Amino acid sequence: MRTNPYGSTGKQLSVIGFGGMRLPTPKNHDAGIALLHAARRAGVNYFDTAPNYCDDQSEIIFGEAIRTMPPADTPLYTSSKSYHPKASDFRRGLEQSLCRLGVPQITFFHIWCVMTPADWQQRVSGGALREALRAKEEGLIGHVCVSTHMRGPEIAAMLADHPEIEGVTLGYSAINFPYRRAGVAAARQLRRGVVAMNPLGGGLIPRHAAHFDFIRAPGDPDVVTAALRFLASDPGITTALVGFNALAEIEAAVRAITDFTPYTPEHLAQIQTHIEEKFDSMCTGCGYCLPCPRNVPIPQYMDTHNHIQLGADPDAARARLKYHWELTPQQAADCIACGLCETRCTQRLPIIQRLRTIAALAKK
Repeated sequence: MRTNPYGSTGKQLSVIGFGGMRLPTPKNHDAGIALLHAARRAGVNYFDTAPNYCDDQSEIIFGEAIRTMPPADTPLYTSSKSYHPKASDFRRGLEQSLCRLGVPQITFFHIWCVMTPADWQQRVSGGALREALRAKEEGLIGHVCVSTHMRGPEIAAMLADHPEIEGVTLGYSAINFPYRRAGVAAARQLRRGVVAMNPLGGGLIPRHAAHFDFIRAPGDPDVVTAALRFLASDPGITTALVGFNALAEIEAAVRAITDFTPYTPEHLAQIQTHIEEKFDSMCTGCGYCLPCPRNVPIPQYMDTHNHIQLGADPDAARARLKYHWELTPQQAADCIACGLCETRCTQRLPIIQRLRTIAALAKK
C-alpha cells in the first residue's frame, strides 16, 4: 500500500488508516481482532482508537490484536486520545490507554475533541498540552497531536501558534472539505501531518450515491472509491481514516487506492469546483456569518442542516449535533432572527429558517 509522510516526523503512514470506532459486535472481540489482522495483512500500518469507542471496548480489542498481529514489512503505528483538560486527568487517560493497548509507547497521542478556540485554550491552561509534551519526553508518546472539529482558519491559527503539535486529525470529506480546507493547507505548509476522519461523510456518501455520483472520475467504479481517491490525491492529507466494520469494507478501501495514480492538481481542483457548485445550497462553513449577537454556533448548526438536506432523519441529525458538535437542538432556538448572519452570508442561505428547523428537532 502507498504511504505518505506524516509531516516532518519521519513516519510513513499508509494512505488508508484503520479507525476503531465501528468495530463489529464489540463484546465479541474475536471479530474485531480478525478485522485488524486483515487490515494489517493488506498493508495498513496506522491504527486509531480511543476510550469509549465501541462500548469502551475498542482500545482493549486493539491491544489484543496488536499482541497477535501477523508479521509485516512496515512498522505498526498506534493512535489514541484523551479529552481531559486537566493535566492529572490527561495523564491517567494516557496511562489507561497504554495499559489497554499493551504498548510501551503510543505513536500518535491526541488531545481529543477540541471543538472551539476557547476549548483549545482550556487544554492549554488546564495543562493537557504540557502533560502531553512531558509524556513525550518520557517516551510514552511518540508525537503530540490534536483531534479537532474546529474550522479551517481556527486550526491554522492553532498550528501556527504551537509548533510542538506535530499533526491533526479532522473531519474531511466531499461533503465538508470547504469547512476545513484552510486548516489542511496550513498543516501542509507547516509540515504537519493530517489524518482525515469520516472520509465518507459519516456514511452519507455511500447511502446517497446518486447525489455524489458526479464526484466520480473516469475509472472510478463507485462513489466510495471516488471519495477515498479524492482524499488520497490531496497533497495535504496523510491518511484517510476509515471506520471498518466488515472485511468487505477493507477490501473495497484497498482496491480504491491500489494501482491508483493520484489525480492531477487540475483534476482535483475541477472536482472541488463541481462539489461546491453541486451543493451550492449547502453551507460551506466559511464562518462569515459570525459573530452572532446571541453566540449561536451557526456553522455547526448549518453543517447538521447539510446532513438533513442529504436525507439524514431526525435521530441522525440529533446524533450529529450531540456526538460531533456537543450541541443540542434547543440552543438553535436562541436565534432572535436579527438577520445579521444572512446579510453576511456569501451564499445568501436562509440561515434563520434553517436554525428553526434545527430547533424543531428538540424532543418534547
